[in-house]
Amino acid sequence: MAIKNTPQFLQAAFDAALKTADPQVMLPDGLRNVFSTPLKGRCLVLGAGKAAASMAVALEQYAQDNWPEAKLEGMVITRYGHGLPTKTIKVIEAGHPVPDEAGLNGAKETLRLIRTLQPGDQLIALISGGGSSLLTLPAADLSIQDLQITTQALLMSGAPIGQMNVVRKHLSGILGGHMAREAAGRGAKVDALLISDVTGDHPSSIASGPCAPDESTFADAIQILKDYDLLQGQIPKVVTDYLQNGLSGKNPETPKSGDPIFKQINNHLLATAHSCLEAAANYCESQGVKAVILGDTVMGEAKDVALMQAALAREIYLHDQPFKKPVALLSGGECTVTIPRDVKGRGGRCSEFLLSLYVATPDLGTLSALAADTDGIDGSENNAGAWFASESRKLMNNNHQLAKDGLAKHDSYGFFKDLDTLVHTGPTLTNVNDFRILLIDSES
Repeated sequence: MAIKNTPQFLQAAFDAALKTADPQVMLPDGLRNVFSTPLKGRCLVLGAGKAAASMAVALEQYAQDNWPEAKLEGMVITRYGHGLPTKTIKVIEAGHPVPDEAGLNGAKETLRLIRTLQPGDQLIALISGGGSSLLTLPAADLSIQDLQITTQALLMSGAPIGQMNVVRKHLSGILGGHMAREAAGRGAKVDALLISDVTGDHPSSIASGPCAPDESTFADAIQILKDYDLLQGQIPKVVTDYLQNGLSGKNPETPKSGDPIFKQINNHLLATAHSCLEAAANYCESQGVKAVILGDTVMGEAKDVALMQAALAREIYLHDQPFKKPVALLSGGECTVTIPRDVKGRGGRCSEFLLSLYVATPDLGTLSALAADTDGIDGSENNAGAWFASESRKLMNNNHQLAKDGLAKHDSYGFFKDLDTLVHTGPTLTNVNDFRILLIDSES
C-alpha cells in the first residue's frame, strides 16, 4: 500500500531523528549515566558548538532538580541565532563556519576560566559540532585574520571536515587536546559531554577535540594543504611557516593518547548520527515501511553519493532487489561540495545531493526523498535542506533541464526554492550531521 502523504512521511522521519538529538530530551539520561552521585561544590561549565546553549539550559535544569549543593557557573559559545536564556551559565554567540572576533574573545575567556580551576572543582565541557570555529584561539604568532583566511580556503577546497579539523587543531591554542592540557594538573575532575557531528564519532574529531588526545601531526596538516593545492597563495605564509616550525619541533604538538594529562579527563559520547537514524527507522517501520540504514559515515562529493544511492533505488524500483517496495533508505555522514573559484553557488551539501538524485532518476516514478542538515542550516542559505515527492516529479518533463542547469551552477537552493520544497526548521540547537531519506514507494 502506498504512503498517502509522502511529504508528511519524510518530514516526520526527519523530526524523529531530530528529537533523539535534542539536548532537552537526551541530556538528562546522559548526566545520570555519567554522574552516579550528585555533584557538590564548584562546577565550572565551559563549551562550544551549535548545541552548546541548549545543552547549558538542560544542564542547569538537571542541576536544579538533582544537584542542590552544586554551584554552577561558566560560559558556552554558540553560533549566532542559536543562543538561549540561561541562569548562571553565560552564552556567547559567535561566527560559524568562519571564526570571528566574538569567538576569539570567548575562547580567551574560556582559557582564563580554566586557569581558575582548583583541586576539588568539577569542569564540565559541553562540546558539539561547530565548536572548531566557535572556539577560536590562534596559536602563537597567528591572528584571527590568518585563521579566517585559512578556514575560508579549506571550505572552498572540498576537503572533508575531518581533514579540515586536522589543520585547525594544529593552528589552535585550545583545540586538539589543548584545553585538556590547560586543565590538567589543577586538581579538578574533567568530564566532556559530546554530541557528535562527525563520521566515526571519535572524540578527537568532534569540534576538533578540545578535551581529547589527538593522533594527527603537523606533517598531516601540511600534507592536507598540499593535497588541496592550498600552499600556493591561498593561505597566509605565516600559517605555513607555523606548521613548518611545528614539523621541526619549534612549536608544540597536540597531546597524544598515553599522555598522563588524560588520566583525569573523560569524554562521554551522548548523541550520534546513528542513534538518530535508528529513531527515523523506527518511525518508518511504525508506518509499515521497511527501513534500511545505509550507514552514518557516508562521505564523498554530494553529487557522486547521490548517483550511488540512485543506482540502489533503481534496482529496488525495477526489481524489488535487494529490498521489496515500500522501503526507506536512511543515511547520515557528511558529504562535500567542491565549488570552482569562478562559481558562487547557492545551497549546501544536502540540497546538492538531492538535486543530483533528482536529475539522475527521472524514470523512478515512486521515488521521494529528503536531505537536510540536522543543525537547521544547509550551506550558504537559511534552509536546512530540501525534499521532493513522487507527486511533484510528474513535472520532471518540464523542469529536467532546469534541474541539470541548477546542478551545473551549484544552485540547488534556487531550484528547490522555485519548486517550493525547501526544508525550513530554523536553528535546531543540536547537530548530528546530515540526514537523508529515500522512499521507494509501492505503486499507487
